[in-house]
Amino acid sequence: MVLYVIKYNIHPDKTDAFQGWVKVVIPKILAIPGVVEFRAYRPLSGSWQVATTVEFADLAAWTNAANSDAMTKINDELHTLALDINHEIWGPSPAVPTPLRPGK
Repeated sequence: MVLYVIKYNIHPDKTDAFQGWVKVVIPKILAIPGVVEFRAYRPLSGSWQVATTVEFADLAAWTNAANSDAMTKINDELHTLALDINHEIWGPSPAVPTPLRPGK
């Protein structure tokens, strides 16, 4: 599992455009080969910060997606709507390589 984490702030002058873009871009992300799951998070304080995660089965799947025209276009569009964009690639911890859940 590889987790692609994108953190950013929505540009204050582009909040309406961002909301419309999100509705269009999420299906595009889910259609990228190798994507397992997409999630998005916002602080409970109501700020304009966003953290999204896109899970891939492995590093090869993420590499193919990262080099795709679709992902390039999505990231280019994001740069017109957001500020302070940070991209991170995360892999499993050697100490906890698989998910742990209560009672299992």
